[in-house]
Amino acid sequence: MKITFLGGGNMAAALIGGLIKQGFLAADLQAIELSAEGRERLHSGWGVRAVERADEQALACDVLVLAVKPQQMKDALASLSGRLAGQLVLSIAAGLRLADIGRWLGGYTRLVRAMPNTPALIGAGITGLYADASVDAAGRAAAEQVLAAVGSTVWVAEEARIDGVTAVSGSGPAYVFHFIECLEAAGLSLGFDAGTARKLAIDTVLGAAQLAAASEESPAVLRERVTSKGGTTAAALASFAADDLPAVVIRAVRAAETRGQELGEQLGRD
Repeated sequence: MKITFLGGGNMAAALIGGLIKQGFLAADLQAIELSAEGRERLHSGWGVRAVERADEQALACDVLVLAVKPQQMKDALASLSGRLAGQLVLSIAAGLRLADIGRWLGGYTRLVRAMPNTPALIGAGITGLYADASVDAAGRAAAEQVLAAVGSTVWVAEEARIDGVTAVSGSGPAYVFHFIECLEAAGLSLGFDAGTARKLAIDTVLGAAQLAAASEESPAVLRERVTSKGGTTAAALASFAADDLPAVVIRAVRAAETRGQELGEQLGRD
């Protein structure tokens, strides 16, 4: 499978690196990147062909990954309209809807939309995917293979659910980072030095996430198992409950989903 990336930023570089680690040949990967510095970074780092503009060799691919910024996508696709010949087009641009991408490509429909998150940069991402009805099983498998190079994947049946994926996992790392911030600040308030407070916070979140991932039990059951009646954990959880933490989180995630829907409308305007 030959893959070309339109855009050579951090996520494209992570995907290229992940694909090579999975056994892809550098000769089967290419990038179209306006920045000379970006082209040099990709070529020197991974040995892939990197060009400034979409030439015929770059478009001689099975999968074209759209990895430019959403605000730049319409202009970036202008030179490709009418030049595609059946390639699977896989967009990892946040917010952009397939109908708009397809229209900018001159009515193209063999499209998949993906929403990875930033832990993909270290191979620990989670990506939600949605495929246009015209994409067959082989196309879906190809899209999944590309994103699986940087983590796990899930498919959604409706494109509108990608806004939900964005709200939960796309933006989710920021929520976790914020919780780490808060836990670290709590440690400082208890008199720990900055280094100790930070280590306690990060390693607690990391360990708990790894335990949850390795366990067949639900997070609720795991929580109950470390909560003794009348104990310290119960006191903290009671405080969370008093502030209605679940409702706070749900409101925040729904706000993110709503904003994603608004951005889709804005970014898709001609």
